[in-house]
Amino acid sequence: MKGKYITKQRKEILSYLENKNGGHFTAAEVYDYFKENQITVGMTTVYRQLDQMVNEGLIKKYVIDESSSACFEYVGERLIRDNKCCYHLKCEKCGKLIHLECEEITGFEQHITEHHGFRIDPMRTVFYGLCAECVKDAG
Repeated sequence: MKGKYITKQRKEILSYLENKNGGHFTAAEVYDYFKENQITVGMTTVYRQLDQMVNEGLIKKYVIDESSSACFEYVGERLIRDNKCCYHLKCEKCGKLIHLECEEITGFEQHITEHHGFRIDPMRTVFYGLCAECVKDAG
């Protein structure tokens, strides 16, 4: 971003994203946060800034399925530094999206590649089921 003008709205959005601490969010959630806190950032600005940040590699965009809004994750320099990709778990009841960074799944990915000749794209792989909270609530 050297030499790039940083607007007040971009600073506000970056601050919000940095505080999400790797959590997932939608453009609507970003907009609603600013609206609730009486900070002037329009929905068009949110979309434009998120698109720019995706292009810059600051955030990752996930489109899980046709019925869900795209969600984003702020990665900043972490993804570049750690060079990690991760799978996701999606709760079919509450819709929560959860990162899955697990050595066991890495072994599974290697097995699929070595024994079945297929390379899985972890950025596009989602396992569906119920999150721990929804399992607990179901009793």
